[in-house]
Amino acid sequence: MQRREIDLVIVGSDRTLGRTGEVANKIGTYTKAVLAKRHRIPFYVAIPFSTIDWNLKSGLAIPIEERHESEVLGAWGVMSNPRRDHRRAKPGRRAFLRVANPTSSARNPAFDVTPAELITGIITPVGIFKPRELWRRRWELGFNG
Repeated sequence: MQRREIDLVIVGSDRTLGRTGEVANKIGTYTKAVLAKRHRIPFYVAIPFSTIDWNLKSGLAIPIEERHESEVLGAWGVMSNPRRDHRRAKPGRRAFLRVANPTSSARNPAFDVTPAELITGIITPVGIFKPRELWRRRWELGFNG
């Protein structure tokens, strides 16, 4: 992005709020949207109808899965010469090695929420819509409520 080698960004969505155009997707999607905005690169979200949530009124209401902190505090590898603290791990065996300080903890959210103002357009099976257009055009998007 910084070198102007990216023309546009397209991501998916696990949940798209039909009322606001906010999008919940894998962690890092929000960061990509912020960077795209900073570099004036269009940011699109491609979705199937099944990801549109017509009920929630705010991205703050989206439940965010928290994964175990061990996923970011250490790594799995293959032991070559077990140290004293890995006596049970034989050479050639997989072992988990904590790389963070022993007293450190971590949050590990699986998703983040991207605000509508960072999204150029939402690509659907029936066309591309501005995030704030979803509610107004809900009948075209399969809303039956």
